[in-house]
Amino acid sequence: MRSKTRVLGVWQDSKRVPTSLSQWNDACLEAISGHNFTNFTGKCGENVRIGSVLIVGLGKKGTLKRDDLRGLGGSIVRALGRRALNSASIDLHLTIPQGVVGRKELGQLVAEGMTIAAWRVDEFDGTASKRESKLGTLSVTSKSPDVVAGLTRGVILGNAVNDARRIAATPPNICNPPWMAKESKKIAKKCGLKCSIISYIQAEKLGLNGLVNVGKGSKEKPCMIILEHNPRKKKNPNEHLCFVGKTITYDTGGYSLKISNGMKGMKYDKNGGMGVLGAMEAIANLSVPARVTAILPCAENMVSSNAYRPDDIIKMFNGVTVEVTNTDAEGRLVLADGLAWACKKIKPTSIIDMATLTGGVVVALGSFCAGLWCKDAKLKKQIEKAAKETGERIWELPLWEEHRDYMRAKHADLHNSAPARGAHPIQGAAFLSFFVDENIPWAHIDIAGVSSVERDGGLYCAGPTGWGVRLLTELAESQ
Repeated sequence: MRSKTRVLGVWQDSKRVPTSLSQWNDACLEAISGHNFTNFTGKCGENVRIGSVLIVGLGKKGTLKRDDLRGLGGSIVRALGRRALNSASIDLHLTIPQGVVGRKELGQLVAEGMTIAAWRVDEFDGTASKRESKLGTLSVTSKSPDVVAGLTRGVILGNAVNDARRIAATPPNICNPPWMAKESKKIAKKCGLKCSIISYIQAEKLGLNGLVNVGKGSKEKPCMIILEHNPRKKKNPNEHLCFVGKTITYDTGGYSLKISNGMKGMKYDKNGGMGVLGAMEAIANLSVPARVTAILPCAENMVSSNAYRPDDIIKMFNGVTVEVTNTDAEGRLVLADGLAWACKKIKPTSIIDMATLTGGVVVALGSFCAGLWCKDAKLKKQIEKAAKETGERIWELPLWEEHRDYMRAKHADLHNSAPARGAHPIQGAAFLSFFVDENIPWAHIDIAGVSSVERDGGLYCAGPTGWGVRLLTELAESQ
């Protein structure tokens, strides 16, 4: 067992060792003087090890932001991993004053970054793999009890994000609707959530025809997963928050087939649901004093003689009829049933759906942020605050009555995709608006551009990001 590594911070271009670090004066002085370490200047994220001390650059005074602390966490865990160090004391609070960030918050943000950055898809490494071995166990503490409390919270959030990423990365030959239901039950049992499943046969009887039609072409039939967090003590007993996450375990496009390699990566079409699932895990493990229910309409969009087709007309759960113009606009059909079912059966006080819904939102916003549609001022303010706190950025797009009228069809109430691609990301939100009761505050978040990354960068390795886990958890805590 190696001795504990002390992790300390210094500001960029420091000339003197602060009094708070006098116990480690020699190590800090060696770092900031540049002796033998000419590349270390204290820029944010830079680090150098001197004896049993890891010196971390904090950047220039007055510029440190919340996301910088998450990034520092990533730099720290990678530096420890490279040196095969398995025990560390995070004591950045000795340099960073509480006026910049509170100690609990400091611990949380650093631990989020450490936990997220330490993860990669390693379940499928085989005997021919040349990739780096999985990092071992790391024991982390601090001289400050408040930092320790923050570290604990940050690890809980980071683990929930990584669980969402793990399931998102699971390939479609393993992850199908029945497997998804089993995995949800495992997570629910582990963290104390109630989990129930509406089977394919039950969904048919209930009239969840959007879900049924999207998934009926697959041998692995669709289902709807319901997770409930209902603690005895609630901050606001009358509030009942509901999340609905699109969980398409694989999307071929159906008969409107994805072509020119457009199918590659469609295992990530479940990432909205994975963000919701991860949030529910975090909410339970943090004992958030709020009632929260999550709904995961889960299906595999395949091609077969039983699959739904363009020109089909579907009567949805709430009685709205939909003419199918594009079987590749399937996510909104399963979400619509999830939303309508939630409104009728659980009657939430607010409802948020999250989905990798449209390529149009990627064209509009890139990978910089998710798209938000919300006409309720209070709910929108809560989501915007949660986005700011977590660094999971959003940008509001409009939803006008003209957009809703654009979705009306000739032979049914609505078509699932308008004849033209104009306002493409808004079409999805406009369609979904017909399945939420007008008196229930509702928000739609399209995460198609942020739910995965194609190459390593920042905290994330190539693959799913677990986007939305932290935002939705923060939102639940604000209730």
